[in-house]
Amino acid sequence: MAALDGLPPLRDVIARHGLDARKALGQNFLLDLNLTQKVARTAGSLEGVTVFEVGPGPGGLTRAILALGAKKVVAVERDSRCLPALAEIAGHYPGRLDVIEGDALKTDFAALVPAEEPVKIIANLPYNVGTQLLIDWLLPGRWPPFWQSLTLMFQKEVGQRIVAREDDDHYGRLGVLCGWRTDAHMAFDIPPQAFTPPPKVTSTVVHLVPRPSPLPCDAGKLERVTHAAFGQRRKMLRQSLKPLGGEALLLKADIDPARRAETLSVEEFVRLANLL
Repeated sequence: MAALDGLPPLRDVIARHGLDARKALGQNFLLDLNLTQKVARTAGSLEGVTVFEVGPGPGGLTRAILALGAKKVVAVERDSRCLPALAEIAGHYPGRLDVIEGDALKTDFAALVPAEEPVKIIANLPYNVGTQLLIDWLLPGRWPPFWQSLTLMFQKEVGQRIVAREDDDHYGRLGVLCGWRTDAHMAFDIPPQAFTPPPKVTSTVVHLVPRPSPLPCDAGKLERVTHAAFGQRRKMLRQSLKPLGGEALLLKADIDPARRAETLSVEEFVRLANLL
């Protein structure tokens, strides 16, 4: 991509700006520009789209998104050391890259663009905040949400939890929430050696598209039910859901109290939540 966008190779950018990846910030920089383009392409057409990115670091994925035609990228970066490198990209794409220095967990993404603006979120999420950011994007008060799709990189184990369904060892609270409000699939894996420094685990790219009309349910109640059920996942539901009504609640929902959490479908969890 250096030839495509005329910007220096990422290794040169990192060396020039002294951008050693910091474990405390969950940083692992993806330097293979062919892979960053593959991640960006997974989101589909970016023409006329505003893309939110979290933790752009030296900007490899940012460059891919811009080169593939995004109208604008709004990047939220906590590490001030990365700002000069991102400023160079902004200079190369005038008016198409806005960098916000701050904490993504405290950022109101929906407020950053007009309501009618098409938005996609594409990010190599920092390992230490990725799951919480996903949950925040899944549970806004308004649905359909402000975003058209999420294309996110996680540790593979987290990706497996996102797409898992009942009777899968990876199935849990995250799988229920994602299955309730989105269609999610794992697009492809990325090996550790593609990153600097290499993490100890394989990463995976997950693509999520919002369901236009998910089953009616209060998100807070669904979280309560899944928290109780999977908090003691090896116990029968009559025991794990005892604080919420136990056997009486389950019988009212027409669910066998002897079943365990990992056997319930998303629809059954929604039914329980709606009876709280």
